[in-house]
Amino acid sequence: MAALIVLFAVLCSCWQVYAQQPLITFNQSAGALLLADGSTAPTILVSNDEWAGVRRAAEDFAQDVGRVTGVNGTVTSFNSSFATSSSSPVVIAGTVGKSSLISQLVQQGKINVDATRGQWEAYQIQVVTSPIKGVQSAVVIAGADKRGTIYGIYDLSEQMGVSPWYWWADVAAMPQHSVYIMNTTKIQPSPSVRYRGFFLNDEQPALTNWINTRYAPGKYGPGFNHLFYSTVFELLLRLRANYLWPAQWGSMFDVDDPLNPATADEYGIVMGTSHTEPMMRATNEQSKFMNGTWAWATNRANVTEFMRQGAERAKPYESLYTMGMRGLGDVASPTLNSSSLETIVNVQQGLLREVYNISNVSAIPQMWCLYKEVGGYFADGMDVPEDITLLWSDDNWANMQRLPLSNETGRSGGAGIYYHADYVGDPRDYKWIDTNSLQKYWSELQQAYDRQARTIWILNVGDLKPMEVPIGYFLSAAYDAPSLASPNSTYTWLSQWVARQFGSEIADTTATILLNYSMYAARRKYELVDPTTYSIINYNEAGNVLQQWTDLVNAASKIYNQLDTSLQPSYFELVLHKCMAGYIVYSIHVNAARNNLYEEQGRSSTNALAQTVLNNFAQDHALTQRYHQQLNGKWNHMMDQTHLGYYYWQQPMRNSLPPLGYVQQQEIAASGQLGVTCDGNNGTVPGDDVYHTLSSNVLTLPPMDPYGPSRWIELFSRGTDAVNFKVSSEPHITVTPSSGVLQANGNSTDIRLTVSVDWTHAPNGSTISTINITTTTPTGKYLNGTYPYGNFNMPQLSVPVNKTSVPTSFHGFVESDRTISIEPEHFSANVSANGNGNGTGSAYYQVIPSYGRTLSGVGLLPFTAPSQHATTSTSPKLVYNFYTFTPNVTNANLTLYAGTAMNTDPSRPLKYAVSIDDAAPKTIQPNPLTHLWPLPDMWDGMVANAAMTNTTTHDLGKPGAHTLNLWLLEPGLIVQKLVLDLGGVRESYLGPPESRIV
Repeated sequence: MAALIVLFAVLCSCWQVYAQQPLITFNQSAGALLLADGSTAPTILVSNDEWAGVRRAAEDFAQDVGRVTGVNGTVTSFNSSFATSSSSPVVIAGTVGKSSLISQLVQQGKINVDATRGQWEAYQIQVVTSPIKGVQSAVVIAGADKRGTIYGIYDLSEQMGVSPWYWWADVAAMPQHSVYIMNTTKIQPSPSVRYRGFFLNDEQPALTNWINTRYAPGKYGPGFNHLFYSTVFELLLRLRANYLWPAQWGSMFDVDDPLNPATADEYGIVMGTSHTEPMMRATNEQSKFMNGTWAWATNRANVTEFMRQGAERAKPYESLYTMGMRGLGDVASPTLNSSSLETIVNVQQGLLREVYNISNVSAIPQMWCLYKEVGGYFADGMDVPEDITLLWSDDNWANMQRLPLSNETGRSGGAGIYYHADYVGDPRDYKWIDTNSLQKYWSELQQAYDRQARTIWILNVGDLKPMEVPIGYFLSAAYDAPSLASPNSTYTWLSQWVARQFGSEIADTTATILLNYSMYAARRKYELVDPTTYSIINYNEAGNVLQQWTDLVNAASKIYNQLDTSLQPSYFELVLHKCMAGYIVYSIHVNAARNNLYEEQGRSSTNALAQTVLNNFAQDHALTQRYHQQLNGKWNHMMDQTHLGYYYWQQPMRNSLPPLGYVQQQEIAASGQLGVTCDGNNGTVPGDDVYHTLSSNVLTLPPMDPYGPSRWIELFSRGTDAVNFKVSSEPHITVTPSSGVLQANGNSTDIRLTVSVDWTHAPNGSTISTINITTTTPTGKYLNGTYPYGNFNMPQLSVPVNKTSVPTSFHGFVESDRTISIEPEHFSANVSANGNGNGTGSAYYQVIPSYGRTLSGVGLLPFTAPSQHATTSTSPKLVYNFYTFTPNVTNANLTLYAGTAMNTDPSRPLKYAVSIDDAAPKTIQPNPLTHLWPLPDMWDGMVANAAMTNTTTHDLGKPGAHTLNLWLLEPGLIVQKLVLDLGGVRESYLGPPESRIV
């Protein structure tokens, strides 16, 4: 309990960090008004003529007070005859132009609402002296409209210490002895984006199975009823969102429960329907309640009547209409084209005029989602009424396909974005857990905002859980985009988000965990990872990646174990579970890859590795059960999604493992009891395999030089007996350990030896050194009671040693192993547009921390910057100095790894230019222009690999110092790695580790 008290004491300041303007304090200060304590709770006054949704939010606030102090507040109706002599604190909540109580305060000059009146979802909060008879002071929350008032109420709740995720992620409220409100005025302006929300989608099996255990079935399907949706509506409002596309796979929002639409309207949620559900009719209604087929060309009259009924049903409620039409069941229609879609949209707008009995439908929110083939209709020249919002879609993998052009930003309907945190389709489904890069979100969302897509933002969140972090980030950006304008703001947002859930004491550490998770998980979706993804033998890639996951789990577990038990369930759901789940998936695939290789090499440890994978498989199930069983099974079935064993785009019907290999451990290998392999090599000696010359007794390590890493040799058992070994080498070669014993089973079947060079004593130039491994243990086959081969001298390992050096005056990257690998943030110079190198011109370069797959990205900002030209001296460029030793390199291949991206402005496709030294720049367009749909041929590989790669060839001339010049010619292209191959780059997923900088 003491630890808990300390933690909550730390929390006293963290809530003020998040709020745009702090209002709550937990210690009395000058002018602060007591709001609640352990014996006192506020009376919340709401006038009788206020919106029902405001009263409902006031009831939530009353309970939130109890969650914090232990004593609930009380909601009281106010009318002209109201009088109170209560000494309890008073909160007045009401809507300008709706609440007679707020009107009275305005008329009496108690409050001035000129700054918020008539503003979309704006509100103000202030302490008012003598607002009404019998009340000395009160907190007044005045909203410009219904949701403005509701957001103001929830603002106080969150600053008090009640997380928006208190129910959906079980975040414990923050107990306080006293709660005070500062004597200040907060005026919260309109949100950055008008309609902000998410789409419940792909909700089978997880969310649907969970629904089936908690709610009675609907008439036609699972129980997606108003009781369920009430929890979603409240979450949206607490997150300052206002818009929802309801679940659609096996449900129908308006039909499953007739109370659904009225409940949404009472809460203040604007209902919409997905891109494939026009005129407020669910997909499943198309086949159940419409006469004839869902086909405009052959059944126009019935389709029109079906749409009319949708508008009539939605008319009493606040709705945002999806316009247009797609084929039945979220597919393209073979009979629709841009011309027929123009007709359909005109008919739909005519229906709205008739149903609403108005001549101008501009006041009725409407949008047309340019999703998949529908974007192609627009590209064909379809004419869309300008009062319809153009909802631009990403490519389902978080890359916006198109954004408003300069001649489109004046449309009265504006523009918006449909974005994905979950997807079912090519190249693989990804709908298990969060695999979204928050820094990728930053680059795409800020670009959308800067390019004037500000009317609608909707995020496909799948089952809702466990997408809490990307949901929170997306909606925060939609609510206040300018506060997240800097790429460094993502970490700040995460730290503040953690502080709101768990306290400032662990905020920075956990923010780092979540940002690292965001990078690791987004490198490649779990559904696309397999044993071949990461290299087992090159650059220690697979081992390093698995170690990163191990470190992540250890860091998250350490914090989890230190938390009070009241906070552990939410920390598990929001942080620890995803780290553990990711580690298990990676451990399965990396160890399966090792097992397959070890089987090929005949290692005695092969079977133990197979058992490790089987243990991981059991851990995957146990972790799922842990999630399902905590909190008395509150979230049972929420992790039902299969995620192991994909072999094409659709989910596997059952989790399964990759193939595993086994060896016969009761026999000695034909090649003897001891095997040897080395860094960068699949081959083993002694014995025959396909990786080196038949019966060769030599393996060759990758070249070693002063600027490269150490190398390794592995010795392993291939028999039934213990084997000792001894290593000898030339004096300048050090092998550690230089002797030891291999066991035939247990933990000592494999030993990795580190090879390093004493460069002060190494011979000059390029030489070949030798490592000998010997043993006094018989290693051959045991035949007829004797070892026929006697003592067995192991083959040699050859070590290419290149003693190189650079001038002391050189600063930059140095070649090693015929490779230069560059992390772009480590530039030698950033030559900005005004030549001062500090990135302050009209276009400049900005480092985006934790962007991409390895360290960070560098992009051209702002996103509205004009096109750049490599041949123009005023265009900013990045300069990288490097030094080479390999002679006569006339065809060095430079590969640029960029973040995935689409050409959001077809008149300005993404491009970059590169040159080495004084050569003419080479301009590259990494992603070809398309007709919006279908996607380009390279798209599958791009999104699967989470990178675009393009290679240019360069003549380096003589060895020595060189300069690589890089121009990013359009904003939106973000470089995350540069690799110059001088003939030594080996196969890997992430590319070679960064070269040494001197």
